[in-house]
Amino acid sequence: MAKSKGKLMPTFGSLDELVKFFETHDLDEYWDQMPEAQFDIEIKRRTHIFSLDEDLAERLTAIARAKRMPSKTLINEWLREKVVEQAKATP
Repeated sequence: MAKSKGKLMPTFGSLDELVKFFETHDLDEYWDQMPEAQFDIEIKRRTHIFSLDEDLAERLTAIARAKRMPSKTLINEWLREKVVEQAKATP
């Protein structure tokens, strides 16, 4: 790391101490002393939002609750079944 042109950063006993310190100090003064961070982001899934009629949404929610599962899980299962069914029926 390059030598900082700013102030020497103190050491901290906990993450809370570090957070409190930077609530009142300018990070720019200590930027050159910060460790380099590397991480990968891999987006595998996209979420699509669709509108449902209010009464249909309420009925789906009630069924999902009775099955003790999230509404989105129930909807995905049912739609997947219907898509597979349609794919088999369409030459």
